Amino acid sequence: MQAIFHLVCRHIGPAAGRGRAALLGGLLLLLACTAQAGRIKEVAAVEGVRSNQLTGFGLVVGLDGTGDQTTQMPYTAQGLTNYLQQLGITLPAASVSQLQLKNVAAVLVTAQLPAFARPGQMLDVNVSSMGNAKSLKGGMLIATPLRGADGEVYALAQGNLVVAGAGAAAGGSKVQVNHLSAGRIPAGAQVERSVPTPLLEGNSINLGLEASDFQTARRVAQAINRRFGEGSARALDGRTVQVKAPVDSDARIAFIAEMEELSLESSTPAAKVVINSRTGSIVLNQAVTLGACAIAHGNLSISISSTPVISQPNALSTGGQTVVTEKSNIQIKQEPGMLIQVPAAPQLSDVVRALNAVGATPQDLLAILQAIKAAGALNAELEVI
Repeated sequence: MQAIFHLVCRHIGPAAGRGRAALLGGLLLLLACTAQAGRIKEVAAVEGVRSNQLTGFGLVVGLDGTGDQTTQMPYTAQGLTNYLQQLGITLPAASVSQLQLKNVAAVLVTAQLPAFARPGQMLDVNVSSMGNAKSLKGGMLIATPLRGADGEVYALAQGNLVVAGAGAAAGGSKVQVNHLSAGRIPAGAQVERSVPTPLLEGNSINLGLEASDFQTARRVAQAINRRFGEGSARALDGRTVQVKAPVDSDARIAFIAEMEELSLESSTPAAKVVINSRTGSIVLNQAVTLGACAIAHGNLSISISSTPVISQPNALSTGGQTVVTEKSNIQIKQEPGMLIQVPAAPQLSDVVRALNAVGATPQDLLAILQAIKAAGALNAELEVI
């Protein structure tokens, strides 16, 4: 199975004052589920069966004066000029730079073309402003070709935008809820060209594992050989398993459908700790263990406060001026840190209990875990994202 069970970790925020052992400084650690037997479709996918990214440049029209300022965004006027030329309307070159298109916005349109998509199928598209438009709410995307990495057009997008936001401004005040410069068009693009897949080529298919793991590759090959006979599958490396498949299309589809439902033996995931240095979130899986160690932790806080000081000249002075200065007050406070003995923790629940005893904030805990790992007491791989 995949080495890491992904857990959701929510950063509550540092708790105030002392006695934060129960909260771990506002950090929530969720326990991973026990390793269970899964199916092949959950850990591997057939190579060549993949989606493709599409993108295109388009224009959103019908805005209520919240479009681009064309004096600062010349590509909006150029895009509209090119579109009008396709309709048989040619604008003089001198008038293009003078266009004031407050109801038009230049956007980038993106979509994902799924595997086996056929002409005529509908796709959802995302529309994002690339200029200084204030809002795309109420706008309509005009016909926009969506191209793949090879430059070919695979879909055509058009439709009314759905913008999940609202905003109002008056008298210098502004209120905005959610994001107004991006929207979505459900079923807003129609597939014009399909992408061929190598699914039916050759007498074998390759399974690509979600994560590189030799144990998982061996278990996948063993499960297929038990069901379809010895020699039906072999692991090429830690990420690829080659499987012999029928040549007939109907038989191959039925073979793949049955193969993906095969169960795998349960396996113990590799011990891993994932640290998000930006949010202070920490995730541990159930294989993490902790050796006996001792930890000393103390906090150092620096407080800087500024007070305005006004210096005025004497009443009878002729060249004096009033001067405003600031008086800074700096205070340094260091809390004492005690040496805490952490016992060996063979289970994840024991690891959480031992770390709770430290009473550190999430940011401090990042450094503590790295120090424990460097000391050799943390039996897990550290990954910082």
